[in-house]
Amino acid sequence: MSTVQVAPSMLRWALDRADLNTETKRYARFEQYASGEKPPTLRQLEEFASATHVPFGYLFLPEPPQESVPIPDYRTIGDSGVSEPSANLLDTIYEAQMRQDWYREYAQSQDADPLEFFGSATVDDSPLEISEKIREALDFSMERRTRFRTWEEALRYLIDAVEELGVLVMVSSVVGNNTHRSLSVDEFRGFTLGDPFATVIFVNGADSKSAQMFTLMHELAHVWLGESGISSEDLDSPSELRNERWANSVAAEILIPLAQIRSEYRGSLTSAEVSRLAKRYKASTLVVLRRIFDARLVDWDTYIASYRAEEKHLKELSDQKKKQGSGGDYYNTHPLQVGQQFSRAVIVDAYEGRTLYRDAFRLLGTVKASTFEGLAERLGVA
Repeated sequence: MSTVQVAPSMLRWALDRADLNTETKRYARFEQYASGEKPPTLRQLEEFASATHVPFGYLFLPEPPQESVPIPDYRTIGDSGVSEPSANLLDTIYEAQMRQDWYREYAQSQDADPLEFFGSATVDDSPLEISEKIREALDFSMERRTRFRTWEEALRYLIDAVEELGVLVMVSSVVGNNTHRSLSVDEFRGFTLGDPFATVIFVNGADSKSAQMFTLMHELAHVWLGESGISSEDLDSPSELRNERWANSVAAEILIPLAQIRSEYRGSLTSAEVSRLAKRYKASTLVVLRRIFDARLVDWDTYIASYRAEEKHLKELSDQKKKQGSGGDYYNTHPLQVGQQFSRAVIVDAYEGRTLYRDAFRLLGTVKASTFEGLAERLGVA
C-alpha cells in the first residue's frame, strides 16, 4: 500500500497540539510517523488527523499555521500572554461561539431586551460597590449561604442565579461529550463571550467546586465590564492587566466581603481556621487565604507560603479524585455542560418547528431522539 508524503514536522506539531500520549499501544505508531521513520498511508493519515483533532488538509501544509485564541487572552505572565493554545481549548471556544451565534438570533427573534448590566461598569468603579450590586442581583447573602450543605449546592445555586440574570452558563471538564479530551486547569479556568443578547460564561469543570465558584464570579465581573476574554484567575501573583485585577477583586469581595473576614478571622493561619472560613463562606480555601492577606492580617511571605502549601494539597486531592473517576446522571450533567437556559431554548425552538431537529441535535451534542426527549423531560420542557 502506497504511503503519503507529509512533513514529519507537521505530524510532530499535530501531536504536540493535541497533547497526545504516544506511549499508549493505540498511538505508538504515530511516533514513527512524526519521526519520519515510517510514512503513513492515506488511511493511516486520516486516522492520525482524527485522533489529533486537526483538519486533514492542515497536514499537507509546509509549516504549522499560526493559531491564536479567537478572543482576548488575559492569561498573562509578566508582559506576555500564554501562546500556542491546545486543540482542546480552541475547540471548546469554537463550540461555545457556535452556540452563542444561534442563541443571539433566537433571543432577537423573541424580541428579548439586551442585558441591562452588560458593560455597565468600568475598572474605575469601586470593586466593593460593584460586588455589592452583583451580590444583591444574585441574592447571595450570608443568610442564603447557611442553607447550603456543600460547595456543590452553592455552585448550583450560583449557576442558576446567573442564568436567571440572562447569562448562558456552561460548565464542562471535557471537549463536547468526548471524555478522552479533558480540559486542563493549568491552561485556563474560564472564559467569557460577551454580547448584549447572548453572553456566555464557560467554566472549566475540571476545577474544584469552590474554585469554579470563584471563576464564575470572576467571569461575571467581566460581563459587567462588557468584555470577552479568557482568564486564569491566579491569586498568587498580581496580574499586569488592570481589568483582571479588578475582576479578581470583585469576585473575591462577592464571595468573602473584606469587612467580614476582618471581624471573623481568629488570628491564626492554621489549616483548621482556613477550612472553617471556607465552609462558612462556601468559598475556596485559596480565596480565603487571599482575603486574609487583602485584609492585611498576615504579611506577604506568610501568605504565599500558606498559599503554595494549600495549592499543593488541593492538587493532590484533585489527582486522587481523577484516579477514582466520577460518573453521574447524564441528564443532570449534560444541561450544565451545554447550558440549561441554552438547552431549553433549543428544545422549545425545535418543538415549535423553527429549528430542525438535526440542527438541535448538533447544538445540544446529542445523536439520538430518545436522548433529546430525555433532556426535554429533565428540563421540564413539555
